[in-house]
Amino acid sequence: MTVGSQVPQQVWHGVSDAFNGACPAREVLEHITGRWGILILTALGAGSLRFSELHAMIGGISEKMLSQTLRMLVRDGLVARTVEPTTPPKVRYELTELGHGLTESLRPFLGWIQRHTVDVVIAQQNYDREAD
Repeated sequence: MTVGSQVPQQVWHGVSDAFNGACPAREVLEHITGRWGILILTALGAGSLRFSELHAMIGGISEKMLSQTLRMLVRDGLVARTVEPTTPPKVRYELTELGHGLTESLRPFLGWIQRHTVDVVIAQQNYDREAD
C-alpha cells in the first residue's frame, strides 16, 4: 500500500495525455475550459475586439479576470494581442490560426449547452427535490 510521499510521481514523456497529471495538456485544458476561457475564445471567433468590447460582451467577468485570462490565452498561442499606435494606445485581441482551429470545435459544444440548458436545470431541480 502506498501513501503520501510513497505515491509515484507521474512524469511527462512528451506525448499529449490529459489523463497524465504531469502533462502540459492539463494546463491547456484548464485554460480553455475554465469559467472564462471558452467564452473569451468564442467571443473572439467573430473577429478582433478591444478589451473594453470583450468586457462588455462577457457578463460577470471582472477586468482583472479578463486581463489574466487573456494573458494566459496569448501565452498559449490561441489569442494574438495587437497594440495600435494611437494616443492613448488601443489594444485589440484576435484569434490566432491555432485559436481559430480550437473555436471550430468549441462551437458544437456551446450549441449543445444552449440546446440542453433547460434539460440540465430540470434535472438539477428534480435531484434537489429528491435530496430534501
